Amino acid sequence: MRLFLLTALTMCAFAANSILNRLAVDSGASDPAGFAVVRVLSGALILAGLVLARGGYLPLRNRRRVVGAGALSLYMIGFSVAYLTLDAGLGALILFGVVQITMFAANSVTGTVPSARHLTGAAIAMGGLVCVLWPAGALRVDPVGAVLMIAAGIGWAFYSIAGRSEPDALAGTAANFVVALPVTALALLAAGGTWQMTGAGYALAALSGSVTSGLGYALWYRVLPQLAPSAAAVVQLSVPVIAILAGVALLGEAVSMRLALGACLVLGGIAMAVLRGARR
Repeated sequence: MRLFLLTALTMCAFAANSILNRLAVDSGASDPAGFAVVRVLSGALILAGLVLARGGYLPLRNRRRVVGAGALSLYMIGFSVAYLTLDAGLGALILFGVVQITMFAANSVTGTVPSARHLTGAAIAMGGLVCVLWPAGALRVDPVGAVLMIAAGIGWAFYSIAGRSEPDALAGTAANFVVALPVTALALLAAGGTWQMTGAGYALAALSGSVTSGLGYALWYRVLPQLAPSAAAVVQLSVPVIAILAGVALLGEAVSMRLALGACLVLGGIAMAVLRGARR
């Protein structure tokens, strides 16, 4: 039960990032590039402060930073730039579809082959996500945006995989944010990102970086070693659904039959893939 609650809390933190991002960017309080840079900076500051306050140190020169910080930078850059041209729902479908495929493939290479039940549950959950997020009307896919979102999905998948070998979740996450900060900032600014932020934009980005990203990612690194590899991939499909339901509750967005049906399929697929593995 404790693992379930910690995992659910982590998924809610991931979903909260989407809500905070939408509040900042859609309202004009922040541009995507500025939001991403302040987000990483805030996460680096709060996590490094917590590590140093408890008498620890930042393992900045550890080999794990090559994968951890590199994958985090790839995710942040691809995610931020891709949403300049992609529909939000389609972007989420590409992102989480690539995360599933990458994590399942990587785990299979390392000898952890998912069972038929895991694959069926993942397929049902992914189908539910398609039902919820598929854009209405004519489908227009910007190829550059799609490639960037694919890169973001690969980055997040490898960031999650790297978390299994991290001995200290808080220190490892802090080091990843510190190393990823200059790489992310330089790449986004070089890509032509503007810097147009109000006080509200800074506040929302700082909240996203310090709490729902920084502490949320540290919690993710803590629970990852306790989750089956396939379960770690599948449970993340709940994030877009949680974000949409939060949008309904907090932003007054409408509830449709398609949303209700898709949410049931996602949660049912996750339960099928995860709960049987837990009993085993």
